[in-house]
Amino acid sequence: MLTAMDRATPNARKGYLLAVLAAVLFCGNGVASREVLDAGLSSVQLSGLRTLITAIGLFLWLLLRDRSAIQVRRFDAPRLLAFGVAGLALVNFSYFVAIKRLGVGVGLTLEYMGPILLLVWLRVRYQRVVPVRVWAAAALALGGCFLVVEGWKFASLDALGLAAGASAAIGFAVYAWGGERSGHSGYKPGTTLLWMSISATLVWFAIDPPWNWDWTLITSGWNGLASLYVGLVGTLGGFIAAFAAVRFIPAARASVIMTLEPALAALIAWPVLGEVLSPAQVIGGAVVLGAVMWIQLQRTAGPEEQAPPFQTTDSHAGNFSDQPLG
Repeated sequence: MLTAMDRATPNARKGYLLAVLAAVLFCGNGVASREVLDAGLSSVQLSGLRTLITAIGLFLWLLLRDRSAIQVRRFDAPRLLAFGVAGLALVNFSYFVAIKRLGVGVGLTLEYMGPILLLVWLRVRYQRVVPVRVWAAAALALGGCFLVVEGWKFASLDALGLAAGASAAIGFAVYAWGGERSGHSGYKPGTTLLWMSISATLVWFAIDPPWNWDWTLITSGWNGLASLYVGLVGTLGGFIAAFAAVRFIPAARASVIMTLEPALAALIAWPVLGEVLSPAQVIGGAVVLGAVMWIQLQRTAGPEEQAPPFQTTDSHAGNFSDQPLG
């Protein structure tokens, strides 16, 4: 278990930079995903395709560069697979449903209720007293996202889209929490993402097998490039950066940093989709940026903010390499 992660240490600064990188890599997902969804691919199919591309790309990379990173302890495998289903699979599918029914900006904002849920989980499950300033920064970031997407228009939104957005927030919190616990247990970001991606892919393929898909929707024109972007850049790159970040800073703080994504997505949608930013959206972007800067300037992140490592239930597991799977 880590003791404390200080904002002034090089490792903490590395964690904040990795969280910013994750937001940058994630931010293009919305526009690229809408292209594929509008072409006729379902949310289930795009979720399965996204994690399949991630799993294959990551497996090949680890096979060539670091085969030991494919292995996990026997009693950790079910945990990582479960986090893949309850976290990665849930956030992918719910996010796609939300942006299809509500639009990119609103769907992202609902997803980024995740940092608040993480703080609530720490308080309820572990009776942690997280500093008020961390709660305030998370609330400020969410408020900025609300302005970015002009959230007062929620009255015109449908219930299924709102439910999907709330589910995306839960999935976001679960995968961030699982990624931090995995990192504290000694696993590399690639190991965590590989096992989560495998379980998420199996879930979606069980629901809608790939041999039933219309692959011409994926391989034709810009859709093929958009699918590769979502799988390799927006998922593989983004989640690797996110899981690397939570090895150095708590998931709640990393999640606040990643609320940059809606603001960056709005900036991308401006030239690409012709969506002109209103004064409220510009102010919202500034508020998110302020929250991101504030969370980085706060003092030591103590144990009360951190996720515990996986508990070792294997009586024969005396070290990391005991009882490996993979």
